[in-house]
Amino acid sequence: MATASGPTAEAAAPTPPTSISKSERSLAPDIARGAMLLFIALANVPIYLHGRSLDDHNHIADSSTADTIALFIEQLFIAERSRPMFAILYGFGIAVMASRMFSRGMEAKGVRKILRRRSWWLIAFGFVHATLLFFGDILAPYGATGLIALGFVHLSNRALRRWLWGSAIYFAVVGTPLFSIMLTSAGSEPPGVEGLPPYVDQLVTGSIASVAVVFISVLTAWFIPLVIVGMMIQRAGWIDHPEEHLLRLKRVFVSGMAVNVASSLPISLIALGAWDASPSMHSVSYGVTMLGGMYAGLGYICGFALLAHRWRSRGRRGVPGALAAVGERSLTCYLTQSIIMAPLLSAWAFGLGDGMGYLAAFVVAMGTWATTILIAVLLDRAGRRGPFEVLLRRLTYGKGRPART
Repeated sequence: MATASGPTAEAAAPTPPTSISKSERSLAPDIARGAMLLFIALANVPIYLHGRSLDDHNHIADSSTADTIALFIEQLFIAERSRPMFAILYGFGIAVMASRMFSRGMEAKGVRKILRRRSWWLIAFGFVHATLLFFGDILAPYGATGLIALGFVHLSNRALRRWLWGSAIYFAVVGTPLFSIMLTSAGSEPPGVEGLPPYVDQLVTGSIASVAVVFISVLTAWFIPLVIVGMMIQRAGWIDHPEEHLLRLKRVFVSGMAVNVASSLPISLIALGAWDASPSMHSVSYGVTMLGGMYAGLGYICGFALLAHRWRSRGRRGVPGALAAVGERSLTCYLTQSIIMAPLLSAWAFGLGDGMGYLAAFVVAMGTWATTILIAVLLDRAGRRGPFEVLLRRLTYGKGRPART
């Protein structure tokens, strides 16, 4: 069924994709992506820590008071929030691409072909990323989710809502218990294979982890409801035109932050050492955090849309411009985080994560994010896109069609 943004029966001959100019880009999505990458850096950096004993909840057993407080804050506001934000914005991006291609007269079959190629290349990027640098890659599972989302780009809003509720219920019943058990029973140190040289261990562990996470994400529909939400808010114009939806954005932001704190408080109290939960209650608490994080992620995105609206007079200058520069190059900046942090902290390279505490790790994460801001701003001033964005477009469209939709 065609939607308002989909193909029409009397569409003109399709025209090839053209590049989006800076003036055509919406500020809010780019600011949201730029800020989201800080959440990703903070959420990922504890995975690199190693060489210290762990307690029953897989936290560093001999943490200092400062480290414990830092972990408490991260668990309260960041943990299991970056992935939902990324998934929603990924769905938003799919909807933007599909809408632009439909508006040029391209049929649904052609749109799905391009998006399918892009999704497979994201899986390939993610597999290489997980194998060479960081086993916690999220590109590959999102690429796999994108293959499923191909079937949604031409659906009506009513049909999307049905898929949203169906996939959300399925994930809550099937996916959440599985992930809760897996993540609370796994150690906080990177997994490994005994007897292998450190970097060979990384290659083996990373490749296996990438395939496993892709399989599990598809089996549990981990990101499907979030991607659908991203597609729906793109159609509604929430973050493209926040000025038209201020009351709704404020309501979702405020309620999202309430759900954010309420759902993550139990797991945060465990991190603080204020609650010595049983293994079963630890798993339940993690499940509550995951489910609450889905709505909290949307709340954060609505908050960034409101912030972009408040900053609208500044355009792409100053802080908004810096965040937007990162958001425009989110793939490059995401991979750059691993290019910096993995060699710096991992045992197979400089090994600075050996014995490091949470507070120092979060400082490294913030410094890494700041470095990506500097790189993105310099690229922006030079009028250059991110190198990985350029590569992905080239692989998606071919040499003769390097433009971005």
